Amino acid sequence: MNFLDVPVRSQGERSYGLTSIADFGTPLGQLEDYLKDYHSYIDIAKIGIGSAYVTPNLQEKINLYKKYNVIPYCGGTLFEKCYVQGKLDEYAQSLQKFEIEWIEISNGTVDIPLHIRLSLIKKFKKQFHVIAEVGSKDQEKEMPLSEWEQEINLLLASGCKYVITEGRDSGTAGIYHANGQVNMDLINQISTNVEVNKVIFEAPTPKQQMFFINQFGTNVNLGNVKITDVLVLEAQRLGLRSETFFMGEKTWNLP
Repeated sequence: MNFLDVPVRSQGERSYGLTSIADFGTPLGQLEDYLKDYHSYIDIAKIGIGSAYVTPNLQEKINLYKKYNVIPYCGGTLFEKCYVQGKLDEYAQSLQKFEIEWIEISNGTVDIPLHIRLSLIKKFKKQFHVIAEVGSKDQEKEMPLSEWEQEINLLLASGCKYVITEGRDSGTAGIYHANGQVNMDLINQISTNVEVNKVIFEAPTPKQQMFFINQFGTNVNLGNVKITDVLVLEAQRLGLRSETFFMGEKTWNLP
């Protein structure tokens, strides 16, 4: 169908308006079925937590994502495990062996000081596209609003392609309160002083996705999306769901 007035979506190899899915062990056959139909709605695939380390068909999965022009990378938890054990060089070599071209540098579980993360970005951006994450998976840890803003801007300035705002796969930490509600003070701070098109907001639930679409528009970057939700998310982006039906026209246009 192609006859309604709907928001203009970024197309092709997008630099914004990204949908990043979280793969927590999707079987290859099922994955290919989804990618055949919905690959044009998916830009990035995170092989979640440290599951890439124990995925028996990892190379086949990487190849499958690439076949459908989806960027695969490994979750930040695997990076942090390698950091703690002093195995980052081995990790980088393994990523290159599997022809994974992106690396996530995060501190969601381990408190890695910012200056160390910045130095690691400088090191690894020579070999990979770097994506960084801000925020903790621990609901008890709260960063001051100004630190979120500062970290995001410093990470981008150091050479990161994108910065992810932590939300967990449950949507109950980082940019969210423990009850799953968005931390509005934080989002307002980020949206005022950060280049939003370089931020990927983790939004694992449709309710959270709809919030960010209404807040930032059709082409907001969203992460930790379930592959089963990809088609519904695209409908949401185009105002084809009640909660995004009346998006203001200012959110339709490409930036």
